[in-house]
Amino acid sequence: MNGTLNKVILIGHLGDDVKMHYFEGGNCIGRFPLATNEVYINKTTGEKITSTEWHNLVVRNKAAEICEKYLSKGDKIYVEGRIKSRQWQAEDGTTKYTTEIQVTEFTFLNVKKETEQKQGGYNPQTNEPPVAPSGGEDLPF
Repeated sequence: MNGTLNKVILIGHLGDDVKMHYFEGGNCIGRFPLATNEVYINKTTGEKITSTEWHNLVVRNKAAEICEKYLSKGDKIYVEGRIKSRQWQAEDGTTKYTTEIQVTEFTFLNVKKETEQKQGGYNPQTNEPPVAPSGGEDLPF
């Protein structure tokens, strides 16, 4: 393969509500943590171990507004995106670093907000609104 690939696929639960940030010109971003879990049995003790990994997710513009409207802490979501690292200067002058998942597509797997709202997916590249999946909690693969 001549090229490279930066693609992430995650299924997890929101660790907090979506936090919105608005900019001049009408653009916005939404940020939220996503927890993914790995469960295994310790072969020595027989104990069930759950290991949680936290991911910082970023959604932009219309996708951010949809996530803010429909998602809340604990909801399960499928996301696709790419890894992006960035740095900034803190108020104390130190350089801070973070790694985020820039979300390009998502599908709500279950949402608690407003039970009359349907589960759905969104592709910001085509600007398609959320649509109800074809039955239950079908995964997109």
